[in-house]
Amino acid sequence: MDTDTQEMAARFTETVNRAPGVKLWLLRPLLTLLATGEPVTPDQLAAQAGRPVNAIREALADMPDTEYDTVGRIIGNGLTHNPTPHRYQTGDRTLYAWCAMDTLVFPATIGHTAQVTSPCRATGEPVHLTVAPDGPTDVEPAGAVVSVVAPDAPTSVRAAFCNQVHFFASADAAKDWLAEHPDAQVLPVADAYEVGRPIIEQILSGAAQTGCY
Repeated sequence: MDTDTQEMAARFTETVNRAPGVKLWLLRPLLTLLATGEPVTPDQLAAQAGRPVNAIREALADMPDTEYDTVGRIIGNGLTHNPTPHRYQTGDRTLYAWCAMDTLVFPATIGHTAQVTSPCRATGEPVHLTVAPDGPTDVEPAGAVVSVVAPDAPTSVRAAFCNQVHFFASADAAKDWLAEHPDAQVLPVADAYEVGRPIIEQILSGAAQTGCY
């Protein structure tokens, strides 16, 4: 990982850890349940997380981006059952992600392999890749990149971060978008995974108590 990528990884990790309304400690159990393709109840999440259901309800109340179905079951937080541009297939299940970085981070977090398809934000050309716990492979087009931002004072994580993190077919395809988003940069897919790796490590170690990923 070169110096620029290391610096972005540090900024990204700092942004995630101080972002409001997100819970790193809760993410792995929640993603594991969402990945089954079934809606998740607070009781199920409490059992998966090994926490009292009241603590889970309090945490969810502080996570305004969380998506629910009509009877109050969770159907999305980073990984979602609601269609987005970022298609995330694992086993026989088709799920979706809020952003390109989610598709790179979640396979390691959950412990499975996903087939990802997402349109280039600029041209609409499909970007395909396989993401295993140890990173992405089979990226097509090979020159695809990911836009990355690290806002200084994120509010809604989905609005401030996820909605700005896209796949592009190439760095050249991203030029016009970057001109309109001067705080962003684009990285090759493998480097974008490295930017997310410290957050993966925090989630898997259980060391962090708050955060986004």
